[in-house]
Amino acid sequence: MLYEASLTFLVKLEQQLKLLGLWSLTPPSTIALASTAPFACDTLAFEQWLQFIFIPKMQQLINTQSSLPSQMAIAPMAQQVWQALPDRQEIIALLDQFDQLLTNQY
Repeated sequence: MLYEASLTFLVKLEQQLKLLGLWSLTPPSTIALASTAPFACDTLAFEQWLQFIFIPKMQQLINTQSSLPSQMAIAPMAQQVWQALPDRQEIIALLDQFDQLLTNQY
């Protein structure tokens, strides 16, 4: 159930990123993806981090039935980055719901 719900959130997130034109067809460089900063904020835009790091990592955890994070807080970063952009509020709300799903899983 938790895996299915998580996968549904990831699909919705991808759809929203595409709808807003935030989905990139070109991946960032290997160096940019190797950032150790939170959310790779020193090398990637937040939407790139979602697309190229967060979504693939979560899909991998789901596909392998591995433990999902139990203390996730992606929405506050999205709020910080996109607070002045009304068109991104739906993505922020979706991330908040996903945070709550995983935080309340136990």
